[in-house]
Amino acid sequence: MGYEVLTAQNGTEALEVFRRERPPVVVSDIKMPGMDGIELLRRIKQESPDTEFVMITGHGDMELAIVSFKDHAADFITKPIHIDVLEIALQKVFEKIRSKRLLAEYTQNLERLIREKTELQNRLASLGLMIGSIAHGIKGMLTGLDGGLYMLESGLKRKDDRRIEEGWKAVTLSAERIRKQVLDILYYAKERELERQQVRVADFGERVAASVAKRMQDHDISLIRDFDVGEETVSMDENAMHAALLNLLDNAVDACLRDAKPHHEVRFSIRPVAEGIRFDIADNGCGMDRETRDKLFTLFFSSKGQKGTGLGLFVTQQIVRQHGGSIQVSSTPGVGSCFGVVLPLTAGHNA
Repeated sequence: MGYEVLTAQNGTEALEVFRRERPPVVVSDIKMPGMDGIELLRRIKQESPDTEFVMITGHGDMELAIVSFKDHAADFITKPIHIDVLEIALQKVFEKIRSKRLLAEYTQNLERLIREKTELQNRLASLGLMIGSIAHGIKGMLTGLDGGLYMLESGLKRKDDRRIEEGWKAVTLSAERIRKQVLDILYYAKERELERQQVRVADFGERVAASVAKRMQDHDISLIRDFDVGEETVSMDENAMHAALLNLLDNAVDACLRDAKPHHEVRFSIRPVAEGIRFDIADNGCGMDRETRDKLFTLFFSSKGQKGTGLGLFVTQQIVRQHGGSIQVSSTPGVGSCFGVVLPLTAGHNA
């Protein structure tokens, strides 16, 4: 027949052989000394429900054969055993095993396709919602860009240096806001592979701080750099992490601008911790209540009303998680907020 056969002298020995070898099919007599076939069937089915069982019965054992079916035997054959009958029974159970395996594979593939379809539908729905939510913001950015270009053009015509400078500031600010918005959309709309490289943390921190320093200076907000990392390096996608931390710094500036204190500052700290490197961005701006904090990283939630798109912090969290890191926030209304980002030193620590 071409089958590999394992034998046992009784039910107890058969159970030991089964536990050791795990054959897909067991053929057993109903009546055996010690543990009978029904008990062996029940024990095996309890340990391995997918194992198929063929029972051998005598002519007077039909009631026991029926009991075996209730205990999920696949088939039974009667004595004396004919090879052709045994072959047919074995073919049936092996075909049943193949069918169950194919059904399991089909079910897994179907579940995967359903998950992918659901994820795609959710992403498309979110993209539609995103387009609606950012339309107002984009319009405002373009208006600011047009205003800056008008001031720049009129300043050039009048040879008015002050007007040229103000127009150029407005243009660069609007261009930076548009750039950030586009990057947030791209990060959300298409998950991208990280382009990792070893980055010297102190230099990276300076580059991030430089990106927001001009905006803080224009609004008389003090930027305090507190980098205590020496020559430490981190495996990261620098562009992605730059965008993530810049989002946090910009939010800190926005929080200061919405607050009535006479003096505002943002402290950008970097230091080694047990888990890797920790970046802290703390401000003494307006702060947040607990309800706002709990929703901060929810897609399309913004504490800035129509001025925000609800993408920035969501994207920031995604980038940090892609790096195997974590992000936390603490805040007190009227006092300020602190965002902490911890990154592992190497890619091997990724979640």
